[in-house]
Amino acid sequence: MERVWLDNYTEGVPAEIDPDAYPSLVDLADEAIRRFAGRPAFENMGVRITFAELDRLASDFSGFLSTRSGIAKGDRVALMMPNILQYPVALLGTLQAGLVVVNTNPLYTARELRHQLADSGARAIVVLENFGHELEECIGDTEVEHVVVTALGDMLGFPKSSLVNFVVRHVKKLVPRFRIDGAIRWKDALAAGAAAAPGRNAGALSGEDLAFLQYTGGTTGVSKGAMLTHRNMVANVLQSDGFLRPAAREGEEIIVTALPLYHIFALTANCLTYMRFGGMNLLITNPRDMPGFVKTLKGVRFTAITGVNTLFNGLLNAAGFEALDFSALRMTVGGGMAVQSAVARRWKEVTGVALLEAYGLTETSPAACINPLHLKDYTGTVGVPVSSTECRVIDESGKALPASTPGELCVRGPQVMKGYWNRPEETSKVLDEAGWLRTGDIAEMDEGGFVRIVDRKKDMILVSGFNVYPNEVEEVISNHPEVLEAGAIGVSDEHSGEVVKIVVVKRSPGLTEESLHAFCRENLAGYKRPRYVEFTQELPKSNVGKILRRELREQFGHPGPAGE
Repeated sequence: MERVWLDNYTEGVPAEIDPDAYPSLVDLADEAIRRFAGRPAFENMGVRITFAELDRLASDFSGFLSTRSGIAKGDRVALMMPNILQYPVALLGTLQAGLVVVNTNPLYTARELRHQLADSGARAIVVLENFGHELEECIGDTEVEHVVVTALGDMLGFPKSSLVNFVVRHVKKLVPRFRIDGAIRWKDALAAGAAAAPGRNAGALSGEDLAFLQYTGGTTGVSKGAMLTHRNMVANVLQSDGFLRPAAREGEEIIVTALPLYHIFALTANCLTYMRFGGMNLLITNPRDMPGFVKTLKGVRFTAITGVNTLFNGLLNAAGFEALDFSALRMTVGGGMAVQSAVARRWKEVTGVALLEAYGLTETSPAACINPLHLKDYTGTVGVPVSSTECRVIDESGKALPASTPGELCVRGPQVMKGYWNRPEETSKVLDEAGWLRTGDIAEMDEGGFVRIVDRKKDMILVSGFNVYPNEVEEVISNHPEVLEAGAIGVSDEHSGEVVKIVVVKRSPGLTEESLHAFCRENLAGYKRPRYVEFTQELPKSNVGKILRRELREQFGHPGPAGE
């Protein structure tokens, strides 16, 4: 196909990248470590670690894993932490050991965690102690044998580490009691690894080996593990590098990393790509604390920031943000959900830098399209396909559509996943033999190759950049003894883009909205919980009894109950 978008690339961006330039993601990281050994790689809560320190600590963790019985190359290790220094250490150490990272949302309930751990067959997990009680509840139903527990302040150095851990545990009381027999503390794990023989098994890795099982709902249904190989990840880091390098300055970059590193966007765009630049990731552990977030940014001459619309909007409305020093800021990239034009306009007014949208999926590691950096204003598009990537728009029969005609967006490139873990039927629904991935998004591509997302073919609900799948919410709600049936839809929200609304048919007349909210708090992560509940006599259905979501949205797609 004719790649018309190449004419709109920023000068210096390559048309092609070599996904086999590095045997594995570990080799790519090793090069950055050698080149920028003395440079700071990550900072959190005022504490920095250099690239050399990252490598030493990761090698210790890799050594620890290599001493655990029953763990061999290709086994899965779950990481259940927010943005703290322990995360990149565990990430790199796991990969160095030739193991597969399973990124796990620390806000998962025990039910959600059980599914992911059991489905992935994870043999080990690193968990922040704040969430140990959820792990305790479900670990018996999984194959996890090795548990490493860390505390928020474990890598902050004495006396700061002790002070932070005391406040978190005893003042704020953010660590519920739990007991997991055989669990080992983070510092003890590193010490054991340091005393062991080098734990690297990465020399045996190839590009086709798995680097991540990154969980997503894909196009439908229950959460599935997208199999992202080392080649997939190397390709996407090089693709991101190619697009961002014209604005980057090696060894000088400081990128604000407020999106969680367990999310594929920040994992690739921030953590891995900026390591390649010799840049420092400024890790924000709790971006919802806007006063604390702004305070962290004071005095930091950050050069880049990524985020979702809700994050940018929150910062713009936070006291003191406008007074920050934006003189070094050269790049702002938004993804995960649609960036609203009003937010983009105000961002440029305040910071002087255009907010450029990008587009991707977990299944594409994630970058598929990015707006060229030479553009100085918000375009309303998600940009053009990245290097070595093709995009096309097709109709229901699979026929390519002409420019500016809406249809399903398909992507092909070296960053496209290997498939869904242990789900060949689900894989075949979205990935054809020619390597084209059906994204499930309705889009149009103009004459210049710029892609505009029009709508979603999926029923997926997008809450602050996180995927929420109606089937999962409905299954949980339907387990309430007083619920006959339920339908979940997304409704517009100025803060989150969308929030979940459930439409419920009562089994018991005594069922209340309050009891449903309480039930959801026990079984769903915060972003999946319904904001609104509406009761009805019946749900719109097809002749085979399937809930008709389009009609459900038409009837109930307002924020509150009827009349509000």
